[in-house]
Amino acid sequence: MGLPRLICAFLLYACCCCRRAAGVPGEAEQPAPELVEVEVGSTALLKCSLFQSQGNFSHVDWFSVHKEKRVLIFRVRQGQGQSEPGEYQHRLSLQDRGATLALTQVTPHDERIFLCQGKRPRSQEHRIQLRVYKAPEEPNIQANALGIPVNSKEPSEVATCVGRNGYPIPQVIWYKNGRPLKEEKNRVHIQSSQTVESSGLYTLQSILKAQLVKEDKDAQFYCELNYRLPSGNHMKESREVTVPVFYPTEKVWLEVEPVGMLKEGDRVEIRCLADGNPPPHFSISKQNLSTREAEEETTVDNGVLVLEPARKEHSGLYECQGLDLDTMISLPSEAQELLVNYVSDVQVSPADPERQEGSSLTLTCEAESSQALEFQWLREETGQVLERGSVLRLHNLKREAGGGYRCMASVPSIPGLNRTQLVNVAIFGPPWMAFKERKLWVKENTVLNLSCEASGHPRPTISWNVNGTASEQDQDPQRVLSTLNVLVTPELLKTGVECTASNDLGKNTSVLFLELVNLTTLTPDSNTTTGLSTSTASPHTKANSTSTERKLPEPESQGVVIVAVIVCILVLAVLGAILYFLYKKGKLPCGRSGKQEITLPPSRKSEFVVEVKSDKLPEEMGLLQGSSGDKRAPGDQGEKYIDLRH
Repeated sequence: MGLPRLICAFLLYACCCCRRAAGVPGEAEQPAPELVEVEVGSTALLKCSLFQSQGNFSHVDWFSVHKEKRVLIFRVRQGQGQSEPGEYQHRLSLQDRGATLALTQVTPHDERIFLCQGKRPRSQEHRIQLRVYKAPEEPNIQANALGIPVNSKEPSEVATCVGRNGYPIPQVIWYKNGRPLKEEKNRVHIQSSQTVESSGLYTLQSILKAQLVKEDKDAQFYCELNYRLPSGNHMKESREVTVPVFYPTEKVWLEVEPVGMLKEGDRVEIRCLADGNPPPHFSISKQNLSTREAEEETTVDNGVLVLEPARKEHSGLYECQGLDLDTMISLPSEAQELLVNYVSDVQVSPADPERQEGSSLTLTCEAESSQALEFQWLREETGQVLERGSVLRLHNLKREAGGGYRCMASVPSIPGLNRTQLVNVAIFGPPWMAFKERKLWVKENTVLNLSCEASGHPRPTISWNVNGTASEQDQDPQRVLSTLNVLVTPELLKTGVECTASNDLGKNTSVLFLELVNLTTLTPDSNTTTGLSTSTASPHTKANSTSTERKLPEPESQGVVIVAVIVCILVLAVLGAILYFLYKKGKLPCGRSGKQEITLPPSRKSEFVVEVKSDKLPEEMGLLQGSSGDKRAPGDQGEKYIDLRH
């Protein structure tokens, strides 16, 4: 039995060997084809290695094999190549002395087997597998803008990822918060499809569906495309997207801005917040202090109450109600107390203090606040802090002590929270004058703008001894300024001008002496041409005496001055005529460049107006009046400026 089996096995082996030697199709084992990888658009080099040792390429045929069908595409005869008609007719050429066939402008349709076949000295063939690759474009991702409710029973569409023009089909992977997602029954489902373009490239579309929870409201989703090139494996990522997630409200609360201690005048926002999406409809209510019931406040926006400016009446308990429009369930917040810190109006007593010189005065300041207060007293005119505390005591009052005092009540723990109150202290006394005597250089037939200032308590009134347009203006409760517009006449030059201030306790007078000025006698250095004037007073004049009688200057003394001025003018005129005569005769060597104009143009001679004003403070005026009225007038201590240009 063993011998027949051995004979049968030998005969079967011999039959197979004969078939292989005869080249029966389908029976011989085919070697694995050589692999060539290229990218779309590049050139594929197909090297025929049949006759690599012999180097005989005189007779080679090239075929493309598609779906087991051979198609002749190129012939090589005696080292010369020729393309066959068809799809490869214009893209094939020989290289490397006929050993390599070059295929240009490779497309995805070129991915197939190419075969070279030689017939000399015997029939042989070599197979080449051409692989084509194309990187897809950047993936485009679109999130579901409508949102996903957490109570959905089936997975909902989260996002769609599209990768265009790739070859072969890339692989897509979905990520959530950097972690890859996998198919999970009833939880995660990935649905992918591809489309073949006319170019042979693929467009991939992948849809991610998932069941989301409340914690996914901030989750970041993105897709990744994995593909291969001749250089190796690669990948491209899309941008990250978030998806609106809808979930019911579980908690409602209040927030107040700004954070910290509030004060009157601040802009305060009371805002309702909730942990649901979409947020519920909000309403804000405040507890009525008298009825203890909540009263709804008017809001400019859903859940936002603006208090601008905040007042102490806004203090109280606030509560927010959140109504879920899907479930129609209303959730209240915890009540929150709002405290607007304040300082009430400051009250000073006495409100209108009046005192005699030498007496004392006590000023008391009161105010209310939600916090501890600090008081301080300041001098209104200088801003100097006089006292820290609610009580200010003034002793042995002088006229200089009259004027404004300001009490400030502030909360040290809250910067900017303060209130102030001004009180004016009046010291009884006759009027005080800003000046006693003053001399003014004027021009005849011009209009003077004169001013006279006085202060005292009771408030003085001012009168003038000449006719003109007069007006009064209160500088403060005890100080008044009177202005007078008057035409300069010869009579006014002789008599001068008096202003008299009077009240129930006496009166006082200021005198203005007017001196005529001749502009042709002035030099550029003259004080008069630059708007300056001088003030004079008798050494024995009392600065602020309450006497109403005073002698005006004698007209004869003014006449002497006028005569002297006229004589000087005549002398200068004669001298000028002599110099002009010598110049015309050529006796003088000087030219026109040596002349200097010492007179003003006629168009300017009528533009001079004298204005007398005082800029002394009440405290300075108070220094002019002593208890015995024997101090000198301000006019004895310097010159005053007057404007002669207008």
